This record gives sequence, C-alpha cells and structure tokens, in this order.
Amino acid sequence: MVDDGSVTTPLPLAPDDATASCCATPRSALSPERADEVATLLRSVADPTRVRLVAAIAAAPDGEVCICDLTGPFGLTQPTLSHHMRVLIDAGLVAREQRGRWAYFSLTVDARPLLAAALTSALPAAGDGR
Repeated sequence: MVDDGSVTTPLPLAPDDATASCCATPRSALSPERADEVATLLRSVADPTRVRLVAAIAAAPDGEVCICDLTGPFGLTQPTLSHHMRVLIDAGLVAREQRGRWAYFSLTVDARPLLAAALTSALPAAGDGR
C-alpha cells in the first residue's frame, strides 16, 4: 500500500511468472568436487606471502630461486618459508629441485594454466553455463 497522506491505494502486484523466475533456485556452475579443487588451489595463493613468493619466482631471471635467496628479503625463518613453499608445491604451482645442500624452486609449466582454469571455473562468463 502507498500512503500519499490522504488516500491509501494498493500497489499493483507482479504477475505470477515474474515471481517464479525471481525465486528460482540457481543452478550450481560447479560440481562439489570441482569446487573443492578450485578452493584448494585458491587457498594456496590466498596468503600474501605466498603470492609474493610466486611473484618472486616468476620474476627471477632464470626462472628459479634458491631458498637461501628468499629468507632475507621475506624476513621469514627457514621453517616458515619451507611451509609456504610446501603449500605451493602441493598445489602444483611450484617445483622443487635439491642441489646439494640447497633447494631451488621454479614455477611449474602448469602454474599459470591451473590458476587461470580455477578462476574461469569459479567465475564463468555470463551465460557461459560452466
């Protein structure tokens, strides 16, 4: 009802079909399994330190970084740095190669496609239906 101060008039009702489309249950764009995969991958880069680590590795002139070159600039202890690198390795974004005493890290060939696919799965284009 609208009250203009003197006379109360009823508002027009929406047609039944408009109400039905408004209240329809949305179809999920992702299966529960794919949503779990995407969430796991996105959690791996949801930490600012891990984002910086991935960026540092990507920016390295030869595409790899020794763990010894990361502790100082990142202000992290070796165990903390190792934890972050383990998360990135487990997500399939970073590869580790042991050379003597030092570990070297590089982005996997799948790192960029994995992240792009995760975002595309989670946020398909309008009308894409995926």
